[in-house]
Amino acid sequence: MRGSVRGTRLAAVLASVLLLFTTATACGSEEDSGTDDGTSAAAGGALPVTIPHKYGSTTIKNEPKRIVTVGLTDQDAVLALGKVPVGTTEWNGGYEGAIGPWARDELGSAKPPTVLKDTGTGPQTEEIAALRPDLVLAVYGGLTKEQYETLSKFAPVVAQPKEYNDFGVPWQRQTELIGTALGQKAKAKELVKGVQTTFRTVAAEHPAFAGADAVMATPCDGSFVFGSQDPRSRVLTDLGFTLPADLDKVIGDEFGANISKERTDLLDTDAIVWIVADPAKDEGKLDRNPLYADLKVAKQDREVYVKESSDYGNAISSVTVLSLPYTLDRLAPQLAAAVDGKPATRVAQPAS
Repeated sequence: MRGSVRGTRLAAVLASVLLLFTTATACGSEEDSGTDDGTSAAAGGALPVTIPHKYGSTTIKNEPKRIVTVGLTDQDAVLALGKVPVGTTEWNGGYEGAIGPWARDELGSAKPPTVLKDTGTGPQTEEIAALRPDLVLAVYGGLTKEQYETLSKFAPVVAQPKEYNDFGVPWQRQTELIGTALGQKAKAKELVKGVQTTFRTVAAEHPAFAGADAVMATPCDGSFVFGSQDPRSRVLTDLGFTLPADLDKVIGDEFGANISKERTDLLDTDAIVWIVADPAKDEGKLDRNPLYADLKVAKQDREVYVKESSDYGNAISSVTVLSLPYTLDRLAPQLAAAVDGKPATRVAQPAS
């Protein structure tokens, strides 16, 4: 890769800051009082704002001061917008405050948030209430209606958008919804533009990505493949790759699913990204599977292995406005090696 993603990101951020200074006087104007995504705000200011979601809509009257993120990756957008949540929800990595290394600069010297658990039974309502939130964010989440109504008794709750599967909201929409909820719609849009510029730069540096097909999967109970509604798959398509034609037909209305042995052909792509427990061991296991080993993607070593418990693995599953530049710095060189047309090229693990 000719240029560093971090360098591109810095340039984009600097450009965004300059643009924000020049448009600051217009951010609260009547022209910017509504949105084209269903949200609405009173003329003359960014707040109050009403945000539609899966269970209706939520009005946020004042600037939130005590934010709890129930959405598993929502904290990254909050941090990118200059605020620190009082509570986050643990998902992967076991990081202090549930803040990954890609977001530590934004945390700075602030006190890390209290980490809440979701063991599969839903948010810890009492613990959340004890944090005295004035806003609960569950954008990248899967709240049930009952959970939403319970949390709404003590704070405004922004649930997942209804137009996407649970845990299927794109990072762009996630960032802009959270920015709107915090009264920072314009800044959120600029953050999104900066990362989109990074994607375009990386794609331009690797023209072989355009039109090649690829898929992300994990060897969980066979082969679990992520569909087009999963944020991980969108990383590939945003780089120019296409997904297998029958993928969503096989997966159905889910973010991903285990495929049958008869549909192992879905894995035979120009590149496959395997998210695994141990790259060395799992590569060997897959190679011992005759159905998989007979595919061209395996014979020609067009495989990318990502250790799921590493910082890189956690970033590739997070897919946020902060984690994506970190991911692309590592994923793009691996994908480039996978699709270079030379079976002898080894797809190396990133240095860190």
